[in-house]
Amino acid sequence: MNFELARRRFLYQSLTGVGGLALGELLNRDLKAASTENPLAPRKPHHTPKAKSCIFLTMLGGVSQVDTFDPKPTLDKFDNTLMDWSKERNTDQPGLFAKPRLVLKSAFKFQKYGQCGMDVSELFPQVATCVDDMAFVRSIQAESGNHPAAVFQLDTGFVMPGHPSMGAWVTYGLGTENQNLPAFVVLPDFRSLPFSGSQQWGSGFLPASYQGTVLRWKGEAIRDLKPPSEVTPQIQNQEMELLRGLNQEYLEKHFTNPELQGRMNAYELAYRMQAEVPGVLDLAKESEATKQMYGMNNSVTESFGKRCLMARRMVEHGVRFVQLYTPSQSWDGHTDVAKNHEKNARETDQPIAALIKDLKQRGLFDSTLLVWMGEFGRTPDCPAENREHAGRDHNTRAMTIWFAGGGIKGGTLVGATDDLGFKAVHDAYRIRDVHATILHQMGLSDLDLTYYNAGRNMRLTDTGGRVIRPVVG
Repeated sequence: MNFELARRRFLYQSLTGVGGLALGELLNRDLKAASTENPLAPRKPHHTPKAKSCIFLTMLGGVSQVDTFDPKPTLDKFDNTLMDWSKERNTDQPGLFAKPRLVLKSAFKFQKYGQCGMDVSELFPQVATCVDDMAFVRSIQAESGNHPAAVFQLDTGFVMPGHPSMGAWVTYGLGTENQNLPAFVVLPDFRSLPFSGSQQWGSGFLPASYQGTVLRWKGEAIRDLKPPSEVTPQIQNQEMELLRGLNQEYLEKHFTNPELQGRMNAYELAYRMQAEVPGVLDLAKESEATKQMYGMNNSVTESFGKRCLMARRMVEHGVRFVQLYTPSQSWDGHTDVAKNHEKNARETDQPIAALIKDLKQRGLFDSTLLVWMGEFGRTPDCPAENREHAGRDHNTRAMTIWFAGGGIKGGTLVGATDDLGFKAVHDAYRIRDVHATILHQMGLSDLDLTYYNAGRNMRLTDTGGRVIRPVVG
């Protein structure tokens, strides 16, 4: 072998090896830095945001569009007549839809409200006073008519569990403004939690730091947040220093352990929350007029009203994403839909209107995006055998939702359904489009907000959604 060539080859291989070692060391440093940085530190958005926070009002069970915000006079005309479903049996309840069904008119009267002349049923007399600040979309379609799968899609974008929730994606993309409070807060109704419980506000394959923190509206907001009386601040600080040191020593050698880093971040946040949360959630500081406005003096509206007020106080103190839930399947009016919807509307109408008005008077409305929706809509008919207790069944082809605040064009109406309100026939949008719109208003592009998992870049909107342009400012 030529000596000169052998020498060059030796030098090439040696330098390549040294380069590889150097690259490995640099990557090692990057991994260590990434493992110790604050995952909830504020981050730059993809574009100028219209909203800093989002309050998502989740109406579980499936609200009837034709009884709330999408009036259909044709239902009155053909009430109690046989409806032909021979071409529309693609449903989660094929046996039910194979039986004779009768057109069912709405039990509620509609009236036009506001300068925009929006149609609202008598179920929501107080929300109706806010329509000039709201944008309605009557043409949203879901992919599943099965409650558990549909709620997963509503919360995570996918009908199967294991994916991050909306709030987790938003906080992953933006971090949070207040490091002493959770970035993502969940306010469920403990009469009945959503299907699969905490998976609905979980972080999925994102780091654990981005999952939602549940707050209770009765008693302690967070259980065991306050230390025992015998544990002084000095003792607790010493305990935290010791725990921090032990964890950090272990993390230096196992810096790719996301579970440990997530627990460490949770411990630190809980420690800071002990000082911040009690003050933020001290509703005694609110005036009696404010409490009455939210309906806290009424047993019917107390639960949802208090949680709406808690949501306002949370966004006021820099929380990024707040999600409220009605009880699981609360709007699921298969039987006596009129009685079912009247009950749920009574519980939520006054608190929601109060939230909108309160945000406006405090200068928070323009920076807070509100979204109201359920997992799917309901049919315009009922089973003939159940006419005495007439209800409506699951309908994935049409539902009405609304946006408000956060740069939304108030007094806007988008989309339309057929004469019976059964399916969207104009400007149909999917749930992924709702998610894309939320991200857009928060300053995030749904296509650019990605996380590498299972061999591909994952998104809240999967292959992408369409921003509902007519409603955004």
